[in-house]
Amino acid sequence: MKKIFLPLLMIASVFGCNSEDKATTPLPVSTDKLYFPPLAGDVWETKTIAALNWHQSAVQPLLDYLELKHTKSFIILVNGRIVMENYFNGHTATTPWYWASAGKTLTSTVTGIAQQEGLLNINTKVSQYIGTGWTSETLAKENLITCKHLLTMTSGIDDAFGSNPDNVTPANLQFKADAGTRWAYHNVYVKLQDVVAAASGQTWTNYFNSKLRDKIGMSGSWFTSGDNIVYWSTARSMARFGLLMSNKGKWDTTQILNEAYWGEATTTSQAINKSYGYLWWLNGKSSFHLPQSQFEFPGSIIPHGPNDMYMALGKNDQKIYIIPSKKMVVIRMGDAADAETMALSDFDDVLWQKINALYN
Repeated sequence: MKKIFLPLLMIASVFGCNSEDKATTPLPVSTDKLYFPPLAGDVWETKTIAALNWHQSAVQPLLDYLELKHTKSFIILVNGRIVMENYFNGHTATTPWYWASAGKTLTSTVTGIAQQEGLLNINTKVSQYIGTGWTSETLAKENLITCKHLLTMTSGIDDAFGSNPDNVTPANLQFKADAGTRWAYHNVYVKLQDVVAAASGQTWTNYFNSKLRDKIGMSGSWFTSGDNIVYWSTARSMARFGLLMSNKGKWDTTQILNEAYWGEATTTSQAINKSYGYLWWLNGKSSFHLPQSQFEFPGSIIPHGPNDMYMALGKNDQKIYIIPSKKMVVIRMGDAADAETMALSDFDDVLWQKINALYN
């Protein structure tokens, strides 16, 4: 997954226009109980803006802004039901798109599933599962790196080394600091996929499909691009994953990921970057760190976003926003909103001002 970058300031921006219709006929909604769509087919219950007592007048400005900012798909779920589902710029409900670094949260989740099955322990050193020599560090330093350090971006691997940040061959993984003493965003997390494969005796893809994808009715596949591995799916499949995680790892009556791990993954995971969990970004904290910086910035990552929001964020503005207090999941896929290819930018804050206008 590509590195993500954050600007130092988040400022307001402008508007835009127009969208395509939803792809399927909605079912009527009879209850506010949390809803899960069937594992197969395109049936998905909806809830109207009017039924939620939201502001219809705020819908078109939001859609205009989304289209102006090169969005391809946008979904809002409340209690599992679709409130908004819109496609733009030639995209459709059946068109797959890449998750970029938002897919890190898939790796985090499957690592947790493997742990609950007793296949691994995140507090165990990585070399126990994939052997020694997977870095260029001394054996003593390499053996300090646990799976949890990969989940929390505290491996101590030099994030400034090498011209290709996606390359995780041993020559590119150089010592910078002892594991656990430094937070630095690095693609080395992908070694967790090797850990899961070795611990399960299956390929990463087969284990992922059987333990997560197929159990919640997702579509999609992992594709290798250069030194990177990226997940592609429809927006609704991304929304299914968001719905699972919004319900503390439980799909309807089936606990896919245990709640204890879910809780660890979606709260501050270490003392250095308060806005980072297990490959999830966290809003509403007192400070945050940026990739490729050791400076601690005060305040919340997305000032106008809900304080309890946790996020899967990828290059070119691939987004899963989960807001427990509002029982809401928001999905955005598309091209970069602005000239930068950051996963977090001014776009996030302006987008949340427009989403807030729906219900405030």
